[in-house]
Amino acid sequence: MTASGLRIVLAGSVGSSRLTLQALLRHRANVVGVLELQPDDPTAVSGFARLQDVAAEAGVPCVGFQKLNGPEIVTQVREWQPELLFVVGLSQLVKSELLSVPKLACIGFHPTCLPRGRGRAPVAWLVLDATPGAATFFVMDEGADSGPILVQESFAVRPTDDAEQVTASLEQAIVRALDRWLPRLLAGEWDPQPQDDTAATYHGKRAPEDGWIDWNKSAREIDTLIRAAGRPHPGAFTFLKDRKLLVWRAELDTATPFRGVIGRVLLTDPQRGALVQTGDGLLWLSEVAAADGDSKLPKLAVGQRLGYVVDEEINQLKARIAELEKLIKG
Repeated sequence: MTASGLRIVLAGSVGSSRLTLQALLRHRANVVGVLELQPDDPTAVSGFARLQDVAAEAGVPCVGFQKLNGPEIVTQVREWQPELLFVVGLSQLVKSELLSVPKLACIGFHPTCLPRGRGRAPVAWLVLDATPGAATFFVMDEGADSGPILVQESFAVRPTDDAEQVTASLEQAIVRALDRWLPRLLAGEWDPQPQDDTAATYHGKRAPEDGWIDWNKSAREIDTLIRAAGRPHPGAFTFLKDRKLLVWRAELDTATPFRGVIGRVLLTDPQRGALVQTGDGLLWLSEVAAADGDSKLPKLAVGQRLGYVVDEEINQLKARIAELEKLIKG
């Protein structure tokens, strides 16, 4: 393979996409086009990052999209005539029509030690499992993260890391991986290594509602959930009466000689926040915010109970329904 003038297109939507584009340009790759996700609500895309400014500074055309496999995008990529299409930081699967456009390959990205950890929500699962990750670039096929590997740069995930810290470690690994591999690629090396499918594991989708805190779980389990659902993800959440609260940071407590009802606030501290009884152990909630963005959220107070007491709520709801039925019949 001759890499001189290798025509490259990149599609993406998040920080890893931006880092990859910057690395391609830093290594003087022939980037002929950029595709930037332009969602209706950018806040709904975890870690959303713009690509247009990077492309504009390099004089590279940038086209926005919402559906990567849309006919107008496929046509645009064909017009750019790429040898390589990098698809980095997108949850949309690349369908066969677009996969077949680049003359050499589509290159995907995944932040796990493939073949382990294929699938969805990889950063959250890395936090939940506290297992090492890897910046992995691979040749895309019609499977899920199953194509031959081009470069893989591992990074550690500590048991106390949150999603933000794992993302930072991942971004550093991306830079190391690309700085190691791109010079070889652009010099003409092409040596993708097949994955061992017998060693593959898979992770399923995680949605915002999966950040719900069950106070019957142990303090350690809840702390892990809070770290996994934290920024840039939507956040772990609970309820205080009728208000939804986001819990961004917490701290385990193994020293305070206190016991209380599960879900109740036992103590408060200006520095540490609110101490809550869980199903097994105590947890300080050190950063809490209103889900609706209201900055006037009252501070958590001793005696408040987080979450819903389901039987009580059902009883109250049935009583209200009975009252409404009386009014309707009256």
